[in-house]
Amino acid sequence: MALIDKIEIPRRTMVLFFVIDTSGSMDGSKIGAVNTSIEEVIPAIKEVSNDNADAQIKIAALEFSSGARWLTAGGPVECDQFRWNYLDAAGVTDFGAACKSLNDKLSTKAFMQEATGSFAPAIFLLSDGEPTDEWWSALQTLRQNNWFKAAVKVAIAIGDDANKDMLKEFTGSMEAVLEVHNTAMLKKMIKFVSVRASQVASKSSHAGDFGAYAGDEQKQQELNVNLREFQEEEIAAAPDNDQDDW
Repeated sequence: MALIDKIEIPRRTMVLFFVIDTSGSMDGSKIGAVNTSIEEVIPAIKEVSNDNADAQIKIAALEFSSGARWLTAGGPVECDQFRWNYLDAAGVTDFGAACKSLNDKLSTKAFMQEATGSFAPAIFLLSDGEPTDEWWSALQTLRQNNWFKAAVKVAIAIGDDANKDMLKEFTGSMEAVLEVHNTAMLKKMIKFVSVRASQVASKSSHAGDFGAYAGDEQKQQELNVNLREFQEEEIAAAPDNDQDDW
């Protein structure tokens, strides 16, 4: 066997970021659905990572209510080692604090410092309300972050009170903002988005890359198409008497 056959090429890293609203209005069935869904989808994300010869998927999680707090303060965690700790919901909705904290970590000096290099991340935001702090300037700063620009982004608006305009500003388009009104659909959305965003973001790309790595506009467009198809299928399959929980 040639020497080159024995050399294992290291995989680059793709980080899946969960950014979760844990304000008081999320208490009850909303935060319960978030907790169980993320816990249950981790094995599927692990499968995506194991089947990918190019990318290893890691997970980072940020919660925001009265301030923002990283659940993975030590850095992104390999998905086969990640354990979800259930979150409680209380306090206000400091979305600006979440944007600032995310911007700080989207750096090669922080969460994007892998020696093997990183694909642009996938960022998954869930919120049910109206920001209570000064969020606009923090989001504009975040939108200038090159890692954020290159990332694939999805947001879920939970219930009627979610600020969908704010979520659109975060994702860059309303196509990447999903709206849910009951526990069953929220669980389905979280599981679908987590897996599909991981698959799309961790694919190799040769056009529009950020630096040498993938995360271009084509990936976001592909994910948007997937999201639209998923929503259409779920709406068509929903029973006529399906009632909103929120």
